Amino acid sequence: MKKQFVFAFVLLVLFSTYKSKKSLSINKLKIETIYIENNLILSNEEIKEDLDFLYNTNLLFLNTTSIERVLKKKDFIKDFKIKKIYPNKIKIMVFEKKPIFILQQKKKKFYIDENINLIHYLELKDFKNLPVVFGKKENFRIFYQNLKKMNFPFNLIKNYYYFESNRWNLETHEKKIIKLPSENYIESLKNFIKLQKTNDFEKFKIFDYRINNQLILK
Repeated sequence: MKKQFVFAFVLLVLFSTYKSKKSLSINKLKIETIYIENNLILSNEEIKEDLDFLYNTNLLFLNTTSIERVLKKKDFIKDFKIKKIYPNKIKIMVFEKKPIFILQQKKKKFYIDENINLIHYLELKDFKNLPVVFGKKENFRIFYQNLKKMNFPFNLIKNYYYFESNRWNLETHEKKIIKLPSENYIESLKNFIKLQKTNDFEKFKIFDYRINNQLILK
């Protein structure tokens, strides 16, 4: 009877010790540090502030869905990757959308990325000189896709102006105006690019293609 009591006591001590160590180990896995990487537009502080609910969360039971829900609310974030760094850190690599145009729609401004997604507008030094589109996103989406197919040199253009007659005017950085027709404007743009190589090109400020098979120079 005495031997059974001693054996039971030893088991109790061993079990208690094991449970204590296990509890201690799990406590060490609570998130204390969040690293943000690859972000060029959004600041570390801004992203971390939205993820402050993660602190003291157990790394083993990290809910990535909650992180996704928060980060997807950020217009500039296209995607992200999460890496657990045991015992108490996580690293989040952010992939941002890159603005390539500014859309001016009445009094509202947006950035537009290469997929013509709207991005919340912020005064950002690196993007203040982007070309400006005056018009609607959907009209520009079709126009942009057609220009891409012809490998149009987008770096030439400072402003894009859409008219309700379903046509565009383009203004170059040299303040030259290209007035395009509502149809077959690709041929007009090809002609304009060829004219750039001629000696008389600099003489003219307006290149008017609106009349079919005609070019009016001013």
